[in-house]
Amino acid sequence: MTNSTAPAPRAATAKVVRFHECGGPEVLKLEEIPIPEPGEGEVRLRVQAIGLNRAEVVFRQGKYVVRPTPPCTLGYEAAGVVEAVGKGVDKGLIGKRFSTVPSFAADKYGVYGEMAIVPAYSLACYPAKFSPEEGTSIWMQYLTAYGALVQIAKITRGDFVAITAASSSVGIAAIEIAKVEGAVSIATTRTSKKKAELLSLGADHVIATQEEDLVKRMGEITGGKGPRVIFDAIAGKGVELLAMAAAPGGTIFEYGSLSMEPTPFPFLTALPKGLSLRGYSIFEVVSVPERRTKAEKYVIEHLEKGDFKPRIAKKFPLDRIVEAHRYMESSEHIGKIVVTI
Repeated sequence: MTNSTAPAPRAATAKVVRFHECGGPEVLKLEEIPIPEPGEGEVRLRVQAIGLNRAEVVFRQGKYVVRPTPPCTLGYEAAGVVEAVGKGVDKGLIGKRFSTVPSFAADKYGVYGEMAIVPAYSLACYPAKFSPEEGTSIWMQYLTAYGALVQIAKITRGDFVAITAASSSVGIAAIEIAKVEGAVSIATTRTSKKKAELLSLGADHVIATQEEDLVKRMGEITGGKGPRVIFDAIAGKGVELLAMAAAPGGTIFEYGSLSMEPTPFPFLTALPKGLSLRGYSIFEVVSVPERRTKAEKYVIEHLEKGDFKPRIAKKFPLDRIVEAHRYMESSEHIGKIVVTI
């Protein structure tokens, strides 16, 4: 169910974030541009909040799977009110609030700004009880975790699920989904600094990888079986340790590359165990309408029931976008970084 909000009078220009060259956070510039009209199949969203994602950092650096062609904007997730629609789009959407599902090309659309042009198909309703800040903190994290853990791995009661970089928004979503499905979550983080908070967020076990023996601890936790499912955001040479820890016949989902290192296939470990190591992204869910509909329904139901609670790590105003990106790169946060308008 959507909530209607009358759009404010439209100004002739709006502030958006763009970059004219790839590089560090400082390449992000807040610029005033003429407000564009949405094209066929598009809407213009008056943005109220923006959810930041690690993919946007990598895109800004020019190292993402899709390469930018500067000058360009960026960003997948925003919550706001539709203030204009293009040809072929229902005019009844005007004045209603939505958040955007990451379902479009990063080099074609972006949401960092006071307004954003996005494809109409990217819009999704979020619970009326949620603020725009919470509304923009839903889709990337929950749909990404859902696709791997529920749609593909079909985790169930008693399964052991290892979640690396567990303090990220996607990691926390994976912890919540494991709990809902009755699985046992094993969260990993670099040091003990975030351990207590991850436990409070629902993780059944937490391993500090710089302080503990990962393979030994996972063996102890699982009674020697190892986790059947490993949801990994780090990749790189650490995949070898994950393969050693995994259960025979297990699957390692590689959905991120925080290490920014080459990721060797751990052949000698995977072969006798019959392990699967597969690349995975949210687009496996959102690019197929039937899957996306089912996934969104699952997420909304658990949000409404209170099983899922988007955790906002820190908020920044739009004019502090550089600082927000620096904070993301520090990896000090637990949950979602949000920019408010």
